[in-house]
Amino acid sequence: VQLQASGGGLVQAGGSLRLSCAASGSIFSINVMGWYRQAPGKQRELVAGITRGGSTNYADSVKGRFTISRDNAKNTVYLQMNSLKPEDTAVYSCAVTKKVWRVVPKQPNEYDYWGQGTQVTVSS
Repeated sequence: VQLQASGGGLVQAGGSLRLSCAASGSIFSINVMGWYRQAPGKQRELVAGITRGGSTNYADSVKGRFTISRDNAKNTVYLQMNSLKPEDTAVYSCAVTKKVWRVVPKQPNEYDYWGQGTQVTVSS
């Protein structure tokens, strides 16, 4: 499985960005699709994830501001980020797993495939 992420960039605080991540290759049975982020000096954290059935999980810090969605026909996952804050600045990476999960796992090692990161920078 190959994952191609896009949509990062520089935005002012309060602004919005939409990230996309398209899966290709052996996409059969992809279950959970998620977005992680890692800021300098910090651990990688799950931002949001969504199962094939639509169950979602969000980091507390982004609840109410970010929305994850997916288009199974296009094998693409999206992350709509609104009301961005400087502390959202990080490299965002998409990840997927074919493992059977009914809920979104948080641990990075539960994900089988990773895309390249895309930088999101929020200026104050």
